[in-house]
Amino acid sequence: MNEKTKKRKKKIRWKRIWPFYLMALPGILYMLVNNYLPMFGIVIAFKKLDFRKGILGSPWAGLDNFKFLFASADAWVITRNTIGYSIVFFITGTVMAILVAILLNEIRAQKMKKTCQSLILLPYLISWVIVSYLAYSYLAAEVGLFNKGIIEPLGGTGINWYNEKSYWPFILVFVATWKNLGYNVIIYLSSIVGISTDYYEAARIDGASKWQQITKITLPLLKPTVVTLVIIALGSVFRSDFGLFYQMPRNSGTLYPVTRTLDVYVYQALMNNNDFAMSSAASVYQAVVGFVLILVANKLVKKYESNSALF
Repeated sequence: MNEKTKKRKKKIRWKRIWPFYLMALPGILYMLVNNYLPMFGIVIAFKKLDFRKGILGSPWAGLDNFKFLFASADAWVITRNTIGYSIVFFITGTVMAILVAILLNEIRAQKMKKTCQSLILLPYLISWVIVSYLAYSYLAAEVGLFNKGIIEPLGGTGINWYNEKSYWPFILVFVATWKNLGYNVIIYLSSIVGISTDYYEAARIDGASKWQQITKITLPLLKPTVVTLVIIALGSVFRSDFGLFYQMPRNSGTLYPVTRTLDVYVYQALMNNNDFAMSSAASVYQAVVGFVLILVANKLVKKYESNSALF
């Protein structure tokens, strides 16, 4: 093949693929601007920030900004809440998403199936501000539906929900699972749809019940998806949904022992102290820990089941 033919084929190939690069361009630009350019701000975590001198002109502070996170008396509480809730959210979210995805897959009427998918996904598209007001309409001590519509008409005493911390671990888990269920269902439903129907046909011929088909075919074939999401979730175990933990409890100080996580604590410290360097240090700490956890989890998965590893 001569040089002229090679150039001609290369030109034809480029004409065929450039529209795909063009379609990817907005996403690439967004990723660069939103994810990569801000990484320059990591340097703030190691500076004693002085706005008059700028970021680069400010004096170095070493690891002093990181001491704030560990010197606080609340360090154990916020760490426990951040990690504990992340683990519980993942377990409940995964179990419920797989269950609902399997049930949706069994619906044969396409219109009904699409309607159910839309209704389940709807909460995921609602902002936490709106969700917090919806929750308030149920939990408000004076006018809430739970007190005025259920508890008091049955002869009980109304509960001051925003001052009773014993209820909030269950409330947060329920709301987080409800809101994120639709997104998780889409992931697992797409994996279930991708399973070849030949497996189920063979199982039915052999006399397998629906439960046996689910436990012997569906769940084992969902394992790679679950493992991948576990690895990704471990990278976010030190992060929490700020909207959930700040908007839902309405920043009630009484609930801090069970609702304040690392993200909320840093935000409150930033608003009170105006310390940008400390907030940056917290973000760096979260990112580094998450990255290390992903590497460790992927290494363990690769050791025992290499096909399910991310890289």
